Amino acid sequence: MRFGAEGIARGYAVAAIVSLHAPDFRQALVTLSRYKRQTCPELVEFAVEGDEATVRYRWLLATGDVPRLLVDTTMASLKELARRGSGGRIAPVRLELARRPADQELLRSHFGCPIVFGATHDAMVFERSALDVPFVAAEGGAFADVLANVETLIAEDAGASMLVGDLRVAIARQLSEGRPPGIGEIARRLGVSSRTLQRRLDACGTSFQRQLAEVRRIMASRLLRHTDLDVVAIGMLLGFAEPNSFARAFRTWEQTTPLRWRDGQTMNRPSITRETHE
Repeated sequence: MRFGAEGIARGYAVAAIVSLHAPDFRQALVTLSRYKRQTCPELVEFAVEGDEATVRYRWLLATGDVPRLLVDTTMASLKELARRGSGGRIAPVRLELARRPADQELLRSHFGCPIVFGATHDAMVFERSALDVPFVAAEGGAFADVLANVETLIAEDAGASMLVGDLRVAIARQLSEGRPPGIGEIARRLGVSSRTLQRRLDACGTSFQRQLAEVRRIMASRLLRHTDLDVVAIGMLLGFAEPNSFARAFRTWEQTTPLRWRDGQTMNRPSITRETHE
């Protein structure tokens, strides 16, 4: 179970990196569910019932008993995601396991909550109020080291007006907080209405969608060059609803696929998804 808890801190779990980037626990669970659904035979579902929020796991390829190690490390990772993301404010109130009773005291000691065996699903239960707890990691997450100077790069484009520079920075910050980059949200960041923003951009000979694409292009290239995050994760971090949408956009920008572009880069890339220790 130590691997599950330490995996987030050490950067092993891409799903955790993307989920920690969410603005709150509710969105982190939505993100986790989307990523798992697109990358592995595992479904993560959460439901609100009364004062509780239950996160259930379904192992799609399991034909018999699910390996205990898989279940325990997965649950440990979820517990750590909640704890780390919330700065220690979120903890499970109950762990439900489909298997027969075993190691109850060890599990209770690690998870710090009652353990229920023989449940219908492997699940972790939280207080309903935990869903709205802000995530302290949302201010940077996977972008923190990689995009340290990206705002300067975005804003100082020689061809960009002050308005366009401010817009690009606002879009970058919106994405770095794990929030949808819609024109309404960005206009509010800039203190204007959506209509006013679009009118001013028209006067500059550009559009919101064009500038959003440019910010995404810059961020995508840096994430591909400097990290080992997979294409699904990068697309989600950049606010794309589906991996194919990101792939199509990237091909428009660079006339190649994200993976081929990454393979063509010759510079050394520091990894944020794994660590080595001497």
